[in-house]
Amino acid sequence: MALSDARSRMVARAAREIAPGMVVNLGIGLPTKVVNHLPADFPVCLHSENGLTGIGPTLPLERADRNLIDAGGAYVSTIPGSAFFDSAVSFALVRSGRLDLTLLGAFEVAQNGDLANWKIPGKFSPGAGGAIELAQKARRVVVMTTHCDRKGNPKLLESCSLPLTAKGRVARIYTDMAVVDVTAQGFALVELAEGISETEIREATGAPLALPQGDIPRF
Repeated sequence: MALSDARSRMVARAAREIAPGMVVNLGIGLPTKVVNHLPADFPVCLHSENGLTGIGPTLPLERADRNLIDAGGAYVSTIPGSAFFDSAVSFALVRSGRLDLTLLGAFEVAQNGDLANWKIPGKFSPGAGGAIELAQKARRVVVMTTHCDRKGNPKLLESCSLPLTAKGRVARIYTDMAVVDVTAQGFALVELAEGISETEIREATGAPLALPQGDIPRF
């Protein structure tokens, strides 16, 4: 499915979170789109918890190896140095703290960095998957999500109402409206998406939001 312009800008902006030499896990959903916004020769090791490091761009069905998918089921490609392994090795990499960064989706994020991204009560969920361990063990946890849900309710809140994935682990949030850091004082606006006003971002955020002094950078 094609992404909206706002989501495409968000994914492209989140890709800049990745620094050369990192080992990075891209979570299911929007984070898996980040691989297509990295230069072909960018020196990064992308990890998928279903047993792959060294992930290249996603491929259309007619060009794909149908046996080669990421954790979200997208057809991906390999690059020189790609490696395959079983789930035990994959999660040993996670649990031993070898991930510099994980990018995860979210249903809710609290102003203290709590994350809820695996279950909405009353709706089917296949389980927590690797999210709990990724959120606990990665050195830096960053969220990618729409700023509001389909009903227009904020996803950035004073406290999460849904079952938690991890407590106090989120460092930064990329949304279709803004880039927001989680600080000791709560949410702090870093950047605004083009076309979004200060009033709109405050109204769309379900917790106090500190604004930077001076002009707010745009993406």
